[in-house]
Amino acid sequence: MNSRSHRKAKRVAQTAHARRSRLKGFTIIEIMIAMTIFGMVVAAIFSTWSALMRGSVAGNRAAATAQRSRVALSTIEDALGATRSFAADVQYYTFDAENGNEPYLSFVSYLPPSFPRSGRFGEFNVRRVTFSVESGDSNSKQLVLRQAPVLMDMDEDEQNYPVVLADDVKKFEMEFWDKQKADWLDEWTQTNQIPQMVKFRLQLGGDPTELTRVVSLPSIAVQSMWQIPGSTLGGQGYRSGGNNGINNGFRLPSSR
Repeated sequence: MNSRSHRKAKRVAQTAHARRSRLKGFTIIEIMIAMTIFGMVVAAIFSTWSALMRGSVAGNRAAATAQRSRVALSTIEDALGATRSFAADVQYYTFDAENGNEPYLSFVSYLPPSFPRSGRFGEFNVRRVTFSVESGDSNSKQLVLRQAPVLMDMDEDEQNYPVVLADDVKKFEMEFWDKQKADWLDEWTQTNQIPQMVKFRLQLGGDPTELTRVVSLPSIAVQSMWQIPGSTLGGQGYRSGGNNGINNGFRLPSSR
């Protein structure tokens, strides 16, 4: 009797131990299900991270494109706003422009020290600047800037290594305001005169926005009489180079 009770108690203890062992471990199916769920979570995290990285790269690229556009537009505006022309030497102050596949814009301007590459030219602030669209790397178009002091030839370094204002240029177009016709023209043939206003459009690759600017120019050339010391300016009292005048030697007319 005692032996039978002992065997029964032993079987009960073994059964309880087996149950506890099963509760402590996992079956192969449970492990596979857990690994599948874990893989799905990791894939979701990686997908989200990849999307964030692509968005960040696209945002940085768009910001860089917008910054390049602003720099290019600001450079053109600064140069156009300080255009110079002198009637006595008009052949050196021509205003040339052309649209097309490789548009360009060339004129003489009084440039500030902050203008790109001004340090290279020292005190030669009056320079001919030329903005042009040319083929660059990977068959893309570049908006470049070249400049040289007026009455001086452009050196080889400036010709071969211009300032690149923008890459991947999709559009650069210009229009010129003709005050006689009171209308915008897509070409400027009066190279010895300065248009009253210039409108230009710029669009870069990766940015669907087309930026447009309108710049007013000093449309009257400095007349010959203003360039010659001691010459009259249309009447008594208007003399340049006077010792007792004001405003760079100009004397205001008498009130009598």
